[in-house]
Amino acid sequence: MSDTSLGMDRQRGSDYADLSRQVREAGLLERRRGYYVVRIGLVVGAFAGLWALFGRLGESWWQLGVAVALAVVIAQAGFIGHDAGHRQIGRSRRANDLIGIVHGNLLTGISYGWWVDKHNRHHAHPNTEGKDPDISVAPLSFTPDQVRRRRGLGALFVRHQAYLFFPLLLLEGLHLHAISLRAVLGPRRLARRPAEAGLLALHLGGYLAAVFLVLSPAQAVAFILVNQGVLGLYLGCSFAPNHKGMPILGAEDNLDYLRRQVVTSRNVRGGRVLDTVFGGLNYQIEHHLFPNMPCPNLRRARPLIQRFCAKHGIDYHETSLGRSWAEGLRHLREVGSPDPRTDVAVR
Repeated sequence: MSDTSLGMDRQRGSDYADLSRQVREAGLLERRRGYYVVRIGLVVGAFAGLWALFGRLGESWWQLGVAVALAVVIAQAGFIGHDAGHRQIGRSRRANDLIGIVHGNLLTGISYGWWVDKHNRHHAHPNTEGKDPDISVAPLSFTPDQVRRRRGLGALFVRHQAYLFFPLLLLEGLHLHAISLRAVLGPRRLARRPAEAGLLALHLGGYLAAVFLVLSPAQAVAFILVNQGVLGLYLGCSFAPNHKGMPILGAEDNLDYLRRQVVTSRNVRGGRVLDTVFGGLNYQIEHHLFPNMPCPNLRRARPLIQRFCAKHGIDYHETSLGRSWAEGLRHLREVGSPDPRTDVAVR
């Protein structure tokens, strides 16, 4: 992506420093303890309540409804783990990590340490070829170079990846669990490995034991497939609108921090309900500019940052939920076509 194509005045550092000062003076970086106490209480209460309902219903096909509701609550626990990973909740690192590992490993079944490492690399280089792990996700391809490296069934999949994207998300929950197990059992360095392994084992062992002890074998398998399928679809539909279909930067790009974060991110318009469903991640531009800003402050920061971007000629992209998915799917379709346009990927 060139300066000319972006039409930007690159005053390195000074613009972000000015924006940061305005955000800080507005009190938007201050902790929101009361908000998170209520939010965590609701999520933990709903999690416990659904498992209590599960036990009361016993061997019943109505448990598939519990599976759907539980997937939503687990995803919400994951959003809290996300906020903890960005140091949004507590004042100390220890407090945030404790909240993160409980909501990640224990409630969600995803390794908190593995996820924080991957997610920090994404934040440092969003939508940057060769640096952002979120655009190096097999079997999908996001750039022509990735397409050219696919062979056999991989190449065939890429041709139809736009149509297979949502069905593929049904496997994302199981995929995240598998990666988490590999992270805690593998040779790579992982902070708090014993705690992570113990809580992850408690989650997976308790989950499988409850399902197979209470339900018939057929009901147990159906419960797991529905629960994990909805979880993967929910998480994927929450994260995909944030960057998919937005400009992808070349590895050599040297945009300043402010512009790199804004031009690669997309906001999704919506009211309080959408804010809750997405865990605040629909304000992706604000979140990427200030990752440690508490989630409830993102909505308040939006008009300030929107005006700042307009003043400095920075493209601030916001659209509806449906439009965001359409833009992402169009990108996947164009990249996977036999003759992709040269400007659909790395700019």
